[in-house]
Order: sequence, then C-alpha cells, then structure tokens
Amino acid sequence: MAKKYWLLKTEPATYSFTTLQKEKRTTWNGVRNFQARNFLKEFQVGDLALIYHSGKEKAVMGVAEIARAGYPEVDNTMPGEWIQVDLTPKRALAIPVTLAQLKAEKTLAKLLLLKQSRLSVMPVTHAEFKQILKIGG
Repeated sequence: MAKKYWLLKTEPATYSFTTLQKEKRTTWNGVRNFQARNFLKEFQVGDLALIYHSGKEKAVMGVAEIARAGYPEVDNTMPGEWIQVDLTPKRALAIPVTLAQLKAEKTLAKLLLLKQSRLSVMPVTHAEFKQILKIGG
C-alpha cells in the first residue's frame, strides 16, 4: 500500500507539536466530525502527517508518523463511532509554515486546508506535502 500524507490540526494550548516531541508518542483522539473521522479510518502505519497549529499561530509546525492505524476510541460513550490513531514525532520544521505562506503559494491552491478550514483531519497530496516541507526548510 502506498504511503499517504495528512494534515492534522490542533490548538497548541490543548496539544502542541512540542508536547508530542516531549512525549514521543500520543493518541490522536477527540475528533468529532464525520468527514474527519472517515479520513482517520484511512490512516495506515507509516503514513506521515503535518501538524498544524490553529488559533493564533496558524502554521504547520512539524511532521509526525502514524504509529498505529485507526482504531475505536477507548474513552467513548458511543463505541465504534469515533476513531483514534497513534502518532510519533518525526521532526519539527526549521521554519513554521504560516497560513499566509500556504495561501500565497500557487502550487498549494487546492490544499484542502484552504478550502475547508474547519476540518481537523485532511489528506494532502505527496506534492503538497513536499512543497510545505520545502517552504519550512
């Protein structure tokens, strides 16, 4: 199966990329949007995810790897309804890539983040992933 690429949004006050680096692994849960949940079901071990800080920062901060594919949330009142995945940090970007930079880059015009900004889990193409890493040094 081909590796897939994702973007995961988080409020840094709730859970930041720096926290993921310190903890070395986390369970990514609490997603309560059906479209985002369906994307989580597609995650496979080895896929890569850009971690995007929403809120005031509005920037891609780093890259994480999927360590465990989607599985039912444990702390859930509706078993089987919601999905979680496990992540490990790969690396921080040398320079965070801001939302303004993403919008200004013509090759990223179709980036789902720019079209469905409220979605917290979304796919990115390999080309988009590489371009964001290039911008981030």
